[in-house]
Amino acid sequence: DTRFAGKIFVLTGALSKFTREEATEKIELFGGKASGSVSRKTSFVVVGENPGSKATKAKELGITIWTEEDFKEKVNK
Repeated sequence: DTRFAGKIFVLTGALSKFTREEATEKIELFGGKASGSVSRKTSFVVVGENPGSKATKAKELGITIWTEEDFKEKVNK
């Protein structure tokens, strides 16, 4: 399953349903890449509780923002 092939994800804020390691493993399992910083190349930003400047930058750049629940739905399809 390569549903995230070619996509770059950034995780920000406190995640409650996954550890960061688990979320990164899911992204990579489906062919995506996890990054530590937001750039124009970022495909999605997954936000948990109290997201910081990464979420703000994603909004400024027009990058799609998923809640942790959105991410969970996408990986459990």
